[in-house]
Amino acid sequence: MERIVNVGIIGCGGIANGKHVPSLKTVPNVRMVAFCDIVIEKAEKAAREYGTPDAKVYTDYKELLKDPTIEVVHVLTPNREHADISIDALHAGKHVMCEKPMAKTAADARRMVAAAKETGKKLTIGYQHRQKAQTQYARELIKDGVLGEIYYANCYAIRRRGTPNWGVFLNEEEQGGGPIIDIATHSLDLTLSLMNNYEPAMVVGKTHKMLEHPEAGNIWGDKGVSTTPLEEAACAMIVMKNGATIMLETSWALNTDEPIAEGSCRLCGSRAGLAIKNDSLTVNKIEYNRAVDSTVDTKAGGVAFYSGAKVTPAVTEAHNWIRAVVEDTDPVVLPEQACVVSEILEAIYVSSKTGKAVYFE
Repeated sequence: MERIVNVGIIGCGGIANGKHVPSLKTVPNVRMVAFCDIVIEKAEKAAREYGTPDAKVYTDYKELLKDPTIEVVHVLTPNREHADISIDALHAGKHVMCEKPMAKTAADARRMVAAAKETGKKLTIGYQHRQKAQTQYARELIKDGVLGEIYYANCYAIRRRGTPNWGVFLNEEEQGGGPIIDIATHSLDLTLSLMNNYEPAMVVGKTHKMLEHPEAGNIWGDKGVSTTPLEEAACAMIVMKNGATIMLETSWALNTDEPIAEGSCRLCGSRAGLAIKNDSLTVNKIEYNRAVDSTVDTKAGGVAFYSGAKVTPAVTEAHNWIRAVVEDTDPVVLPEQACVVSEILEAIYVSSKTGKAVYFE
C-alpha cells in the first residue's frame, strides 16, 4: 500500500467527522486533498483538521469531481443524495465509498450498481460491522462448517430511547425512513453477509408509531421526536429462496427491557448456532448430549485477522477499502450485496403500507 491515494470528501457532517475522516487519517498512504459541503464552514473545518496543507474546499461536489488527481471519493451526505453523487463520481472516474444505506430507494441503489458496472470503477458501502472482530471470527466458524446449513436468523437493531434528532435524521424526504433505513440496514447487511444469501423470496413487514411520549428519556433530547412522521419501530419476516427465514426487529424508541445494538444478529444452523449481540459473540451447540454455550473473547488479539481491541471496525474498513483500490481487488462490501439490503428494507415499508406480502422474482 505504498502508492499514494488522493481522496475527496463529499459531505462534512457527523458521519464524516465521527467515522470516515478520522479512520482515513490512520491509513499511511491516504491524502485527503479536497472537502465539500453545502455549508462551507464545515468543509473548511474538516480540511484544517484532516486535510493536506493545500487541501481544497468546495460547496459544489461537481467542481470537486473535476480534479483529475482525486482517485477516491467518500459520499457522506443525506440518503437522498447518495445515488446521484455516487453515480456522478463513478462517471468522473473515481472509486466510491458511500455511507450506508446505499440509497434512499431500491431503484436508486440499482442505478448505482449499473453505474459501477458501466464505468468499471469500484463502489462500496459503509457497512463497518462486517469488519468487527466478532464478525470475522463468526465467518471463520461458518466457513469451516461449524454451523452447518443456516436456515433461521434473527436480525436486531433495537434502542429503548435513541431517536436521532439532529441534522436531517427526522426528515423523511432526505432520509427515506426511520430506524429501518438508519440502523436495521447495518444488522440486515451483517446477517445476509454471514449467511452468504442474497436471494430473497418474500417479505412481510409492519412499522409502528405507537408511543404516547416518544420524547421521554430520549438520549439526544426531545426536540422534534414527538412530531416526526417516521416510524418508531418495525418488525419483518424475510423468507429467502432457499427457504431460510430471517426475523428482523428494529426501533429508535421502544418500551423494551433489552436494547440491542445495531450490527447484532443470531444465526441458527443445522449443527450449531451463534449470536453477535452488543459486541459479544456466543456460540451454542450440543456436545456429549448436553447444550453448551461458549463466549468468544475477541478483545485479546492473537489471531491473524485481528490485532487488538483498539482497532475499530471503522479503521479496519478504511484500511481494507484503500487496499482494495491499490491492489485492484474487490472491496469487502460489494454494491450488488448492498443493493439487496436496500431492496429488502424498501419491501418492509411497502408491505407495512399495503398490508400485503412483497414477493421477489
